[in-house]
Amino acid sequence: MMGQNPERTGDLLQGTLDMLILRTLARGRAHGYAIAESIHERSDEVLRVEESALYPALHRLELRGLLASEWGLSENNRRAKYYRLTTRGRKYLAAESEHWSRMTAAIARVMEAV
Repeated sequence: MMGQNPERTGDLLQGTLDMLILRTLARGRAHGYAIAESIHERSDEVLRVEESALYPALHRLELRGLLASEWGLSENNRRAKYYRLTTRGRKYLAAESEHWSRMTAAIARVMEAV
């Protein structure tokens, strides 16, 4: 995942991609490409999730029981794997969102300190 500066890759906190995926799927089931596009669009085109990071993350989240998947047809009639949050995934997302809010507020306080 990267921002607008291609030299600043990998500068997100560990676990951020997982949380972004889970948050995206909280809106409903989606296939991998749609997840990546949603993150890109909702970040005002700042964040881009590369396939090399997305699919291992989806697989990892599924192995942890946070996602479930099923095959279906995409909007253009292609076979695609659709992911959705499990009950465990929703609970995990709620806890991680709370933790994220605390952490970002703390970081903002440090960054504002003079």
